[in-house]
Amino acid sequence: MAALRSRAAGRAAVSFETFMDVALYDPGVGYYRGPGTRIGYSPGADFLTATSSAPLFGRLVAEACAALLSPADAGRFEFVEVGAERGACVLDGVAHAFRSARTAGIGQELRLEGPTVVFSNELFDAQPFRRFRRRQGRWREIGVIIGPQLAMAELETMAPLPFELPADAPEGYLIDAPFLAAALCGAIARQPWTGLFLALDYGKTWEELSRHAPNGTARSYRMHVQGSDLLESPGAQDLTCHVCWDWLSSGLRSAGFDEPTLESQESFFTLRAGDFIGSYAAAHAGDRSREKLSLLQLLHPANLGQSFQALWSRRIA
Repeated sequence: MAALRSRAAGRAAVSFETFMDVALYDPGVGYYRGPGTRIGYSPGADFLTATSSAPLFGRLVAEACAALLSPADAGRFEFVEVGAERGACVLDGVAHAFRSARTAGIGQELRLEGPTVVFSNELFDAQPFRRFRRRQGRWREIGVIIGPQLAMAELETMAPLPFELPADAPEGYLIDAPFLAAALCGAIARQPWTGLFLALDYGKTWEELSRHAPNGTARSYRMHVQGSDLLESPGAQDLTCHVCWDWLSSGLRSAGFDEPTLESQESFFTLRAGDFIGSYAAAHAGDRSREKLSLLQLLHPANLGQSFQALWSRRIA
């Protein structure tokens, strides 16, 4: 609470974006800055991601990225994973065709130049977002009151918006707006590098967010349980919302990337790493190993295959 009051600088309330930034990224108390286990199958973890299926997931990523660059050319490129958990690269322990591989973790300066593959897994959905509710014919920003107990409330004033909110939204409509995710994508794209951008995440188009998600998309995760109380135990639970694919795509286009492609995770890996998937499935026919089950988890439509999407684009010199 002290860290939040410090950021409030005497104000009674802060934007939800500020609250989330403190709850997740404050160097002293932030969820992503703490030493605990967040990802994995252990009882103390909070959620699973594709990286829980390492090194198989890394092999799929390496195969797909090399295919998009052409395998013969991949050796010119450095592979950079942005937002990697505790510096553990998705390619650790994986044979790959790239010149080198490194991570740019939370709190680290990100410098990109030359031929590069920029990869992220669930980076953009973890960026702080602002919340807005339509009431009495206008949009009102939702913030967090800093009292004996934290509480959601409408802010008296609303900071300028980088994107327009729909003027014809129905009464009570709630939008969780990931503006910082879009800004981060643009900042990555504007750096002096060429090559491949690939983000695996979950999101929606602006049409879906602004027309077909009336209750917003924000949620929390703790001990493998999805919750809706975003203010419970700040610093001890994950907070997230769907990214806006249109905004990320716009940032790539404005930085000179080719028209971005958005497809399901299942489709992306099946089309770009199909030979590896086929050979692996044949070699492990009838196998019930954890790694075989991980492949099904990553690709099956009922699991991560459809709930996650791949956004990719190239800027080749």
